[in-house]
Amino acid sequence: MSKYLFQANYNSEGLKGLIKEGGSARQAAIEKLIQSVGGTVETMYYAFGETDLYGIVDVPNDASMTAVSLFVNASGAVKVKTTVLMSPEQVDAAAKLTPAYRAPGQ
Repeated sequence: MSKYLFQANYNSEGLKGLIKEGGSARQAAIEKLIQSVGGTVETMYYAFGETDLYGIVDVPNDASMTAVSLFVNASGAVKVKTTVLMSPEQVDAAAKLTPAYRAPGQ
């Protein structure tokens, strides 16, 4: 499973739906969405400020999370941004790799 942070912002229509349904109902809808691609919701929080909703989910792979993002963004009610999260062990494994890289101008 891969872990992702999602950040969501509702537009005015999305906010009307949130007010009508409530936060718990939207959480259930998000859990159903993530389960539909074989994943689970680890945590979700609504927030004040620039971002309306934060969540961390586990899904099988990048394609699964891409599908979620495509369908949610296509709804027009919510704009979602996703960030891949990595464990310290994944970073350790990456640090052991030796990619061939030449800096610009060198």
